[in-house]
Amino acid sequence: MYTVIFGRSGCPYCVRAKQIAEQLKDQRQDFDFRYIDIHEEGISKADLEKTVGKPVLTVPQIFIDKEHIGGCNEFENYVRQNLTH
Repeated sequence: MYTVIFGRSGCPYCVRAKQIAEQLKDQRQDFDFRYIDIHEEGISKADLEKTVGKPVLTVPQIFIDKEHIGGCNEFENYVRQNLTH
């Protein structure tokens, strides 16, 4: 399972999503992730909209195995429902 988190520095939800992903990576051998800082990489919200397929108003935007999950709250719910026992 490969997760990509698009976020930006100074965003508390981005920090939280990255913390959740780091915990999962420590706990599960089948989980890995990449954190992409949209400002460092020169990615705009408009660029993300093309990938997500709908307007992007906030970050983080999180994908699991190329499927768009949503933001931090959706990621947390997904993890709670699917990845923790």
